[in-house]
Order: sequence, then structure tokens, then C-alpha cells
Amino acid sequence: MKADLLFELGTEELPPKVLMNLSDALVEGMQKGLGEHKLTFGQVDSFAAPRRLAIIVKSLEIRTPDTESVSWGPPVKVAFDADGNPTKAAQAFASKNGIDVSELSDKVESDGKQDKLCARRVETGKNTTSLLGGIIEQTLAALPIPKRMKWGDSKEEFVRPVQWAVLLFNGETCKEHILGVTTGNISQGHRFHGSGDIVIRSPDSYEQQLHDGFVLASFDKRRALIKDGVSTLAKGVGGNAVIDEALLDEVTGLNEWPVPLIGRFDEAFLSVPSEALVSSMKEHQKYFHVVDSQSELMPAFITVANIVSKDPQQVIEGNERVIRPRLADAAFFYKNDARVSLHERREQLKKVVFQEKLGSVFAKTERVATLAKRLSVEAGADPRLAYRAGQLCKSDLVTDMVGEFTDLQGVMGRYYALNDGEDPQVADALLEQYMPRFAGDMVPATAVGAALALADKLDTLVGIFSIGQQPSGSRDPFALRRASLGLLRIIIDRKLDVDLRAAIEVSASQFKLEDEALQTICKQVLAYILDRFKSWYKEEGFSTEIYLSVAPLNLGNPLDIDARVNAVAAFSLLAEADDLAAANKRVSNILTKQLGTKTPEPMNISLLVEPAEKALAESITGLASLSVPLLEDRDYTRVLQHLATLRDPIDDFFNEVMVMVDDQALRNNRLSLLSDLRTLFINVADISQMDSKK
Repeated sequence: MKADLLFELGTEELPPKVLMNLSDALVEGMQKGLGEHKLTFGQVDSFAAPRRLAIIVKSLEIRTPDTESVSWGPPVKVAFDADGNPTKAAQAFASKNGIDVSELSDKVESDGKQDKLCARRVETGKNTTSLLGGIIEQTLAALPIPKRMKWGDSKEEFVRPVQWAVLLFNGETCKEHILGVTTGNISQGHRFHGSGDIVIRSPDSYEQQLHDGFVLASFDKRRALIKDGVSTLAKGVGGNAVIDEALLDEVTGLNEWPVPLIGRFDEAFLSVPSEALVSSMKEHQKYFHVVDSQSELMPAFITVANIVSKDPQQVIEGNERVIRPRLADAAFFYKNDARVSLHERREQLKKVVFQEKLGSVFAKTERVATLAKRLSVEAGADPRLAYRAGQLCKSDLVTDMVGEFTDLQGVMGRYYALNDGEDPQVADALLEQYMPRFAGDMVPATAVGAALALADKLDTLVGIFSIGQQPSGSRDPFALRRASLGLLRIIIDRKLDVDLRAAIEVSASQFKLEDEALQTICKQVLAYILDRFKSWYKEEGFSTEIYLSVAPLNLGNPLDIDARVNAVAAFSLLAEADDLAAANKRVSNILTKQLGTKTPEPMNISLLVEPAEKALAESITGLASLSVPLLEDRDYTRVLQHLATLRDPIDDFFNEVMVMVDDQALRNNRLSLLSDLRTLFINVADISQMDSKK
């Protein structure tokens, strides 16, 4: 038999930004716990609102399945003597399994090899109700809660104080003691609109009963209602709502009964950079902003109330009164900041610590400026502008605006640079230095911005590695993984021909390092950055072997590495790929065993005897000449396409020619031939790494 399960945990207001993570973890934990008891079930519905987490499991078995245990005993010839009487071994088996000795003759089965004594026992399944308390406790204990809290005199800990719990199954109210409360069938409606206790009749009635109590329990339904309501209100004033997904999730987590309302602010505030106004509305008030058809900010905002007001206009006016001083602060900060140039603010950076062992932010800007100037060549930027951008890149950190709205760093730098009369390319670079901020974000659109972004990220990487604070495990306080991926994204997306090894050395030379330490740090940083390629190509669907075929070449140019990896990926789809990978593996093993790290003598054409080795040598010579211009153009795909024609000559060689002959001269010459063959491929990648049989 099967029945529906409802579990609801009622609390004080849960943190809105983690509400869905908690809900997802609750579902995952309950499913795992039920599965561990071999309980089958149907659809699982989750509910997450400011004061509750809930789950409904449809068609859950009311008891665990019966299980059969099998205990094998001694073989028949050992269990019974010549007269058919049970031996001591058989008697011990009977005692262990609770079988009467007289019944042993009926307990004989074949295990597939011989007849043995066998005891089978069926264990009756347990009632699901008896397991629910343990499953729920285990699930709640495993929820991703960084910091748990206690309340009152209770020893229980949870993300917020627990107020009630509902547990219904198989038409009954289950009593379990969970996080300091006893489960029952009584829930609560809206804190203000609700009429007190709600006696939940069944899992089927749960959502509707809460709805009647002014609680829209489904997170997805609340989210959709808010999104639709906000969009409709914006269109009503001739605009479009800008709906940030993270803000939408947060607002959904703040409201049980969402009511979108639109308000306005003084148009005079539009003289302030729109990003500052948006940040003020979004971060402090959780408002959605509205733009016109030209994507220009309109003097309107949309808030989401958690109550149905008899006089909504009062609620709107209250929010307008709240936002006015916030926007006034932003306007004051902007006007006040604009009085002091970014260049003048550099002195203040000397008092701001970048990292205790690495000195001030001012010192960082000096290093970044020098490095940006060096990288301007590869980025195609004006060295003078790149250097200037490096000098000014952190000056906005000491402005009032960025001090209040930290997410505006770089954004305000651009505005203030334009206000100071700096070159527009420098101003744009101050914004672009932080790009890409996250996966999928844009890379710098300008050459100066690319040079500055590379320099800033490289300086941080080298500096942190130089003081031994590189990431370990999941710990990455300086976001070096993101910085490394950002570096690679900029180089690949903008097709910048950057020798990272040389750039890292320039960066490292600006820190006070001994020669040995400097070389060690440079190797570590390069390896760390390029190691990000593993996850990069995995996300693109490439097998690990494809990247590993390029990694051993010890390259330092990401653009070159990317070209090789893509060429190998295309090569791997050819019919000849597997055979050539296996052949390269065989060649590599022979050369390693016979030559080690020694370089063989040049191949002597006059020592070629067999037709197969002559044919292979001729093919290698022709392809080596053909590959030269292609390698110079980094057309590695065409190089490997040409090399694919070597499959038959290589097969013929190994089928008809013995490499390790007694004649030392012939043997050495054939090893030289194989070395030339391997060099052809190594010029692009070590495709022996792709051999699945290695």
C-alpha cells in the first residue's frame, strides 16, 4: 500500500538568499533517507516560504519491503555421517539459525556447485511511520547551514528558531520530537492576515489551506507571480522592469503573500549615474528599477509588499519617503567625490592595505601600471594609456560612493575619470579591469581594458603565491581560481598572443624575491593558471585525454594551447585517430626504453633497407616539409589531418620491419626514424596520451 507524506517545519523568518538552497537540500535529504530504507515513492513537491520549509512525497510505501536472508552451512557430506545422522557441524548450524536438528534434512539446497545446508529467513518490513522521525532528523542535521543558532533554553540548533512542525502520513498525524517541538497537524498562516492556527487535513489540502491563510507556499508560484506583477506595473508607466534573477529570488524569499506596487522618485536624481541609483534601490531596499525603450533609467521603482493594504497608496508613499534620502545620499556622494580627481586620490591609497605582506593598494597600482604597459603590446593598446589606467585603477576605492556601495568599484571609476578629463579609453579600462566577474560575463571590450585586466589579475596571483597563500582544497579567499579563468577567457576570447611565462616573470620581478624563489613562484603560478584549462575543456565536452595530450608540451601561450587542443579534438574524430594514438604510444615506449632522454643521431637514408621503412621515411620527410608553414600559422588542425595519412605506412613498418635487430647501425637508424616520426606529432601534441589501451 502507498500513501502521501507531508512534512512542514515552521520557523522564524528564514534567510531569503539561502531559502531555495535549504529547500533543495531538504528534498534531496528526504529522498536519500527514504531510498536507504528501500522505500519507493512518486512525485516529490517542495514548498519554501519565509517562515516554513515543507515537502510532500506522493505514493510513499507504508512499510519497507520484506527481505530474505540466506545462510549457507556445511556441504551435505560434512553435515551428515554415513548413517545420515547430523554431525557436530550440522548441529552448530542448526543452533545458530534456530532450526530443529530433525528438520536439517529438509534444509538442503545447491549453491550451484554442491549441495549444502541452507537456512532462509524472511524478515518482515518495518512500518514507514516508525522511520520518519530518524529520516527527518538526519536530513535536517545535514542541511547546508554555515552557522546554526540556539534559542531560549533549548539545546537544539537550527538556522532560525523552530516554532511548529507538521507531519502527516497515511491519513494519520505522526508524533515526533524534532528540533524542540512535537510534530502535529497544526500550521500557521500569514503573520498579519492569517486567522491563527490552521489544522491541516491532509497532504492534498495543504497548499490550498495555506493559500486560504494568505500564504502562497510554493516558491516557484510566488516567484512567477512577482515577476509577472513587476513586469505589468512597469509596462503601465511605459517602461520595462529590469528583473535581476538573484534579486527576484531574494524578494520571493522575503514574502509569503507578495503584492507588487510601483512608486516614483524625483527626476532630479537622474543626474546621478544610474548605476548608483540602481545599487541604492536594489541593495538597500530590494526594489526593481524601470527603464525606457532606450534602456535609460526612469524615475520609478517597484517594491513588493508582504501585505494586502486597504490603502496601497500609503504603502507606496511610505516607500517613496524611504528611498528619497537614499537617493539623496547617492547624489551627495557623487557631487562630493567629483571635487577630487582620481589622480589626487592616489595618495590615500598608501594608507589602504592590499595585503599585510604585500603592502598598500598604492604599491599594487604601481606594479599593475608597469605590467599593463608591458602587456599593452600583446593587447594592441597604447602603452601610455595602459600605464595611466594602471595608476588610476584603484582610486575609486577611497571615494564615498564606493565606500557605501562596494559593488560600484570600477563603475564609478569610469564616471570619475571622465569627469576628470581622462582619455575615454582610460575611463573604460577602469570599468573593464574587473571583467569577467563571473562565468559567462563579458570580457573587456577595449584593448586598454584587456591589458589592465590581465595586469591586475596577474599581479594578484603572483603576489599571493609569493607569500605562500595560494588556494588549498576549496579554500580560495583571494578568488585566484576566478582570476585565472578570467585571464584565460580574456586571452582566448580576444585572441591575444600572450606568452604567460614571460608576463608572469615580469610581474614577479616587481616583488622582492630571491632568484630561486622567483623561478619557483613563476612555475607555480603558470601551472596553476593553465590547470584551469582542465575544467574549461571538460565543460566544453572534451575528454580529459585531449587536454592531457597538449599539457606535457610545457607551453606558456594560452592561445597556442587552445589552438592545439581544438585541433586534437577534431583529430580524435577521424577514423585513423585510435590507430595512430596506439602507434604513437608504441613508439614512445620503444624510444623511452632504448634511448631514455638521449637524442638519437640524425637518420641516415643510406641505411634504410626494407621497403616499408623507406616508404615511412619518405612520408615523414614530405610531411615535415609540408607542416612547417602550417605550424608557423598555428594551423594545427590541418597538420594533424595530413599526419593522419601516416596510418598505413606506420602499420606496414611495424608489420614488416624489426626495430631491435642485432646490427647496431640499423637498429640506431630505425630508432632515429621513429624519433622523427614522434617529433612530427609532438610538434602539435602527444597523441599517445589518447591511447585508451595505455
